[in-house]
Amino acid sequence: MTAFLFDGNDTAPLTILLAHGAGASMDSPSMTDTAKALATAGFQVARFEFHYMAARRYGQRKPPPRAETVNPEYIKAIADLRARGVTGKLIIGGKSMGGRVASMVADEMFAKGEISGLVCLGYPFHPPAKPEQLRTKHLADFKTPTLIFQGTRDEFGTKEEVGTYGLSKAIEVIWLEDGDHDLKPRKSVSGFSTADHLKALAETAKAWAAGLSGSSS
Repeated sequence: MTAFLFDGNDTAPLTILLAHGAGASMDSPSMTDTAKALATAGFQVARFEFHYMAARRYGQRKPPPRAETVNPEYIKAIADLRARGVTGKLIIGGKSMGGRVASMVADEMFAKGEISGLVCLGYPFHPPAKPEQLRTKHLADFKTPTLIFQGTRDEFGTKEEVGTYGLSKAIEVIWLEDGDHDLKPRKSVSGFSTADHLKALAETAKAWAAGLSGSSS
């Protein structure tokens, strides 16, 4: 059974399932702060780890696998979350690689009525300094309602680059001023703090999620 970290009220009508990025665990400061911001906005948030990251807790230094190889783990996490009695609408997503993996299983799950939407936090559109190695092919004809929160100086995909990608109309990209790949701005440059961006993220997600149809099983 997948192990989860929960934030928010278990009677919330909407639950967001989040996976971590390639290099940091589900309880990293960035993931924790994001989960708490979303919980404050009224979501129940469940976080989980892929096997390679969980193994690091026991001293096994496993490198991140190819993202597509952990797709079955994400699908299992959805089933395990429901098996724990989590009902109501479910949105899946994650930080960086976690969001990418969620995006690779989203349309299948959406078509089955298992999920209502997708939220990505810093989508890795391409590896840093390799803008030609795009990870967007499956996003052109995407069907799942999607929010991508991206910092304007994210080295995995800047505002100028992403504007040329021809993403599906189901995808809305929300740009956070001066945010890096962790969505963190430089307050001295932008006037925004990380807390400001997380609050905006949570409130935007809440308004967007209110308009979603989908599973309430």
